[in-house]
Amino acid sequence: MAFMHFDESIEMIQNLEINNYKTKKLYLVDTLGYVLAEDVIADHNSPEFPTSAMDGYAIIHEDMTLGTLKVGSINPAGSALKEEVIGGTCIKTFTGSLMPHGADTLIPIENVEVEGDEIIIKEEVPQGFSVREVGENYAKGQMLIPKGTKIDFPQIGVMASLNIANVLVYEKPTVAIISTGSELLELGEEQTNDSQIRSSNNYILEAIVNKYDGIPMQLGCIKDDKATITTAISDALEKSDIVVTTGGVSVGDFDFVKDVIYELGCDVVFKGVRVKPGQHIMVARKDDKFIIGLPGFAYSSTVTALLYLVPLIEKLQQGRSSLRKVKAKLAEPFVKRAKKAEFTACNINLIQGEYYVDFKDKKVGSSAILTNMLGNVALLATSEDDISKDIGDEVTVLLVD
Repeated sequence: MAFMHFDESIEMIQNLEINNYKTKKLYLVDTLGYVLAEDVIADHNSPEFPTSAMDGYAIIHEDMTLGTLKVGSINPAGSALKEEVIGGTCIKTFTGSLMPHGADTLIPIENVEVEGDEIIIKEEVPQGFSVREVGENYAKGQMLIPKGTKIDFPQIGVMASLNIANVLVYEKPTVAIISTGSELLELGEEQTNDSQIRSSNNYILEAIVNKYDGIPMQLGCIKDDKATITTAISDALEKSDIVVTTGGVSVGDFDFVKDVIYELGCDVVFKGVRVKPGQHIMVARKDDKFIIGLPGFAYSSTVTALLYLVPLIEKLQQGRSSLRKVKAKLAEPFVKRAKKAEFTACNINLIQGEYYVDFKDKKVGSSAILTNMLGNVALLATSEDDISKDIGDEVTVLLVD
């Protein structure tokens, strides 16, 4: 079989079109971590009227030359405006209060001395000082938060100020997780022969789905026979938006996942990529649902889940990538081992504003070494045309924090 260029496979994921996005309304405080499915536009000015930004006295600026002003009244925050400032007078005004009519400047309490019902101006301020203009925060009709924004605490605060109680968001996709392999043991299951291995893939995938904004549906380990795999994938496809399988996608006699996908009427987006680890990755779709066949080795399935599953979770909610690529410098040499795009576990450190990578305690071996993902880890990304690199060379690193 022909394996495609890694960049082409990523481009195919990016260019996938979704016909119908799932949306729902959520109460504002429940939207944290969801992606906004509509633009948020201001329906009023904030503030609606000139407002005081400090405690002080509302004055007419040109009256400062008088040196002494009579205090007409007190204007607490939240009270309706009654009196206006006329020449030679001022009104005591508090932070957040509407500026009284007639006044154009606020002189802070620190700048005056109070004597009876008068203030003596000790230090002058420029015209308009400490007055929040109409629309300083936002103006009516202004687009404040665009659709496709992941909602965090600032967005919740702004929407609350707009009195938006219910928010339209994209539904987080449900991801069904299946590990195939007759040799796999679930947590707590007793080992009965030496060929059995403890399954970690389904648990790390559940954690990845949770971390990167999907909803995991853990279906555990299933036996490596065609009937079992067909039933499991078919049922999972009914109940979820993405089905992710590990194992069963290479070219062995017992690798049935690819056959099952064809039989279920799915279209294969691609199969086989020149990437290490994970060259037998497969992505298929049926309408707006997806199946991702990941390799069985733990490190391979973890890396390919980050490269292909995470972008699909984001795509189904029109979100932006959670994973960032940064430039870094090598603190030790890097040996390029394969004529493929390669993702190599490395340690990353930020030193005086620059990222540095090294490979201390990272083992070289098969794609099964999941412990390489422990520590302050990132993935060093090299293309199939890259060669080995020396200390101080600049490299590209995929952050997974």
